[in-house]
Amino acid sequence: MKKGETVTSPSDSSITLMEYALGQEQLEHIERILQKDIINIGAHFVMLIDMAGNVIALCDNGKTRIDAYSLAALAAANFGAVEAMARLVGESEFSLLFHKGEQESLHFYKITSDLLLITLFGRDITLGLLRMKAADTARRIREIWK
Repeated sequence: MKKGETVTSPSDSSITLMEYALGQEQLEHIERILQKDIINIGAHFVMLIDMAGNVIALCDNGKTRIDAYSLAALAAANFGAVEAMARLVGESEFSLLFHKGEQESLHFYKITSDLLLITLFGRDITLGLLRMKAADTARRIREIWK
């Protein structure tokens, strides 16, 4: 299947599929960025997904036990719902989403229209530091993604 190719689903609606191809070197570069920029500041887990919920890259601190694939699917659906809410209130999008828990929090950062960065972190990192690092990480990933 080619990038942008239109296919017909069983319900007869047209779907445009995004295809991407990254080499091993590019994937390893992205993982190094995630490790250095996000995990090394104290985050527990970080992953790059597409908006369909497919995991592209992930890193963790070695202590976190999480079902990354379920989280990716739920995160993509959650972000999609938030984007629909943004349009309802007159915004084109909300590019950042944050869920605060008692011990763990989730930070979502939209990198491109097709990519989402999801970070799990505890109380030992400030949201401001994570937001700054996520913005820089997003810029670096966009450069690789081109």
